[in-house]
Amino acid sequence: FPVFFRRHVTILCAGIRVFINFCEARGETIAIASNAPILADMSTSVRHGLAVVFAALLGSTASADEVTEEAPVFLTDPAPIESFLWTNRPVIVFADSPADPRFIEQIALLEDQIDALRERDVVVLTDTDPAAKSDLRIELRPRGFMMVLIGKDGGVKLRKPFPWDVRELGRVIDKMPMRQQEIRDRRGDE
Repeated sequence: FPVFFRRHVTILCAGIRVFINFCEARGETIAIASNAPILADMSTSVRHGLAVVFAALLGSTASADEVTEEAPVFLTDPAPIESFLWTNRPVIVFADSPADPRFIEQIALLEDQIDALRERDVVVLTDTDPAAKSDLRIELRPRGFMMVLIGKDGGVKLRKPFPWDVRELGRVIDKMPMRQQEIRDRRGDE
């Protein structure tokens, strides 16, 4: 497939995952009814194909969580920034809604390079409810969409009002003195 098409499919899948996580967090069950209005004009084979695709997406999300024993990169329960001091680099993604296209794109970009994030001790926190006035919102004061990188020392290292690729984020992290020391330490261990 062309890169343009793959990128949109990736964003769509991330949007579906965000929707699934949102529904699960609210304790709601996700079901696709064959008589739903959006599916009414589709043939039976197309509806069955969509059901298989959604089942595969749901199944792959669940199995990936069960198989992976490494520390999670995406955290569902936001913790205070202080709890990550000297151990992780939090990336906080703010949006006014989980349906914000920039939020969906940012999550897709992050999920696409999860190994690079894990290598740099990154944890991803999300906040899509401005009405809740979370501690993160009060402290970092986002306006609409914002991606914030916090260093292991607890300081704000980067703020971006638009989605950023993990490669660009990795470059910023790799220039940090603490990350430089981590790279030197790993070379010494090998």
